[in-house]
Amino acid sequence: MEIGDKAVSFTCDPVFIVPEYGWERAAWFAIHIIASDAVTCGLKPRFLSIDLNLPMEMTGEQLEIMWDTMHRECEQLDISVICGHTARYENCHYPMVGGATIVGVGEKDEYVTPRLARAGDKIIITKGPAIEATGIFATMFPRLIEGEFGPSFSQRAQQIFYKMSVVEDAMTAVSVGVRDNGVTAMHDATECGIWGGLYELAQAAGLGVRIEKEQIVVEDCVEEICRYFSIDPYASISEGTLIIACREHKAREVVEALSQKGIRSSIVGELTKPNKGMVLIDGGEETKLEHPIVDPFWRAFYDALEKYRLSEQG
Repeated sequence: MEIGDKAVSFTCDPVFIVPEYGWERAAWFAIHIIASDAVTCGLKPRFLSIDLNLPMEMTGEQLEIMWDTMHRECEQLDISVICGHTARYENCHYPMVGGATIVGVGEKDEYVTPRLARAGDKIIITKGPAIEATGIFATMFPRLIEGEFGPSFSQRAQQIFYKMSVVEDAMTAVSVGVRDNGVTAMHDATECGIWGGLYELAQAAGLGVRIEKEQIVVEDCVEEICRYFSIDPYASISEGTLIIACREHKAREVVEALSQKGIRSSIVGELTKPNKGMVLIDGGEETKLEHPIVDPFWRAFYDALEKYRLSEQG
């Protein structure tokens, strides 16, 4: 929204803490989930209000690690914590242990939204499919993955966890330019992954989209882990993957800026007129791009968790 001479964004999310990730990783992820939602409008996140409703069993040491990590990440992202609340309560359980609101602030001509996108805008995707799915599997089941692929592979896969943020992706993209001079819309590929994110961005813009699957970058270890857990990487949850719509004349510059930050990306297609529909080109053949509706990650995750627990008991 516009307030006075500024553009201001408000994003509200749960505080999501998974102790099994390890307290530091869990807290890192919690802040970056919240911030990743905020940055897709193009405005820099500036202020955080956070409410922590913690389980009774959380210890003082665990809370200290969690909050120190959150504080560190907010400092690095230049986000000021302006208010909050912290307490332990009966019947509060992981992973949802509170809520948070991030406020972004910028100039009126700095924010982006799908209504600014138009036919002919190029689509850029960062990092590729199943970043979150891969990062979580690698973190939660390192021994399974090491047993299948070896210790070096397992260590590399675990590092994908720290790619589960689009804050740097988004801020780098808009630094090139926005609206008629660059980025027009952004969306992070969360539930239902890249296919869901592409569909949702095009739908929000009231446009069609044409995508070449083979042009999408894929991070190391992703294909092997998704195959091992029998999920489609392109339909699976992928926090850390940013979908960017950009005016054609600035698309290459955005990809180059991302590359200079060490973020892999590629131009994978374009937005089209609505009557062209949602089109996916896979192996040279055109098919209809459809929303997956149900993300395959969660069933695979809980099945793997159950098998892992049974093997531990045995």
